[in-house]
Amino acid sequence: MGKLILYHGSPEIVTQPLFGKGKVYNDYGQGFYCTLDLLMAREWASNENRDGFVNKYEIDTTDLSILNLSEYTILHWLTILVKHRIFRMSTPVMKKGVEWLEKNYSIDLSSYDIITGYRADDSYFSFTRAFLNNEISLEQLSYAMKLGKLGEQIVLKSTKAFEKIKYINYEKVDSSIYYVKRKTRDDEARKAYLDELDKKDLKGLYMRDIIIEEVQPNDPRLR
Repeated sequence: MGKLILYHGSPEIVTQPLFGKGKVYNDYGQGFYCTLDLLMAREWASNENRDGFVNKYEIDTTDLSILNLSEYTILHWLTILVKHRIFRMSTPVMKKGVEWLEKNYSIDLSSYDIITGYRADDSYFSFTRAFLNNEISLEQLSYAMKLGKLGEQIVLKSTKAFEKIKYINYEKVDSSIYYVKRKTRDDEARKAYLDELDKKDLKGLYMRDIIIEEVQPNDPRLR
């Protein structure tokens, strides 16, 4: 990947990202979450009635170990997500689904300095719950994850990665502009998702099928 310009949306100015800080229940666990997309970072920085900041950094990734989840199936991504996010397993099929994923689709993150992959806003996390509960197919989940065009997040995970990131500057973000954009994006994604469900197409691969058929990561249906 070489040298990258990264953006981090936040309620604070962060001149020195610190290893070991941050919430442990984020998508990929504890780390420093960034994006290559300035507009997306502005939305991430914005909450209702509160302005934020976009912090800009440079990092040289030349000798860093990077896990790119786009090279894996969506089930690998989902397995990482349910491991780290706060997640209540409310039905037997959901519990068995999570157990199956953890057994067959887990990735050891400990050797990686950086992880890149989907970002799961709360509404998108609800899509993954619907899949695990056998309510939507894998194809519908894949479709849903593309609806909001959330892009990829880049997460610094190791001390080596934190040592390489260099702060450049920041800009203030007007929540009256970018919170509205963020909410509009989410609302449109939810509507498109519900429209997709109205098609009532029961074809495709469901969580129960994956368990019963013991679908492995090399199954072509996962691509």
